[in-house]
Amino acid sequence: MNAVAVPGVALGVLCVAMVGAAAVVYRVAGLGPMAVAPRAAGRAVVQLGAVALILAAALAQLWSAALVLLVMFGAAVVTAARRVGAGRSGGWLTVSLGAGAVATLPAMLLSGVVPLTGVAVVPIGGIILGGTMTATSLAGRRALDALSERIGEVEAALSLGFTGREARLEVIRRTAADALLPGVDQTRTVGLVTLPGAFVGVLVASGSATQAAAVQLLVLVGLVLAQSCAVAVTVELVARGRVRRGSGPAGTAHG
Repeated sequence: MNAVAVPGVALGVLCVAMVGAAAVVYRVAGLGPMAVAPRAAGRAVVQLGAVALILAAALAQLWSAALVLLVMFGAAVVTAARRVGAGRSGGWLTVSLGAGAVATLPAMLLSGVVPLTGVAVVPIGGIILGGTMTATSLAGRRALDALSERIGEVEAALSLGFTGREARLEVIRRTAADALLPGVDQTRTVGLVTLPGAFVGVLVASGSATQAAAVQLLVLVGLVLAQSCAVAVTVELVARGRVRRGSGPAGTAHG
């Protein structure tokens, strides 16, 4: 039985109907402008269409698949920096995302668990990068918010002889746990509350439930490790003043 949706009139009509319904809900419930859902859907159509064309060619060769991953990594860094509001200092988040990727992807590939082929590397790598980007963004934003809201505590710690890094860590350390909570909760509730994308993807591609579970387990534990590393590095970068709000030159730390 083919469980994969194929392009056609029925798919188009259904998608338009759901987008229209979402726009009505936005208007009736006062959630925002009605155009939010149609614009998001339109952007998704353009982006997915472009990605489908690119991947069709890129996945055929390992070098081109690696290039796709590199582009995805760059986009993840830019997106995380924008979400954090770190300006040019957001470039330091390359270290955070790189830490997460290096901690997981090489082990997956060298162990042979993930085949060294484009069709396997890009999807797994994309999921790891996406989850790591989200955790990095959340960690950076909450850490900087905490520093802004509790600047008095930082100054008090400095007056007691703490270094700048130590004073900031006292304030932002708890934000790391908050940033990791969504990923941890997803791992705890998988199969009970949700069936994540990797699991569903293998199933609709005619894989067995056992294969789907194995792939999803690999993705989840990889995400836990990647996000942990990325958040730890992000908190350290904020504590050292490398990542901060504004657009000043990256790398100038205080204290």
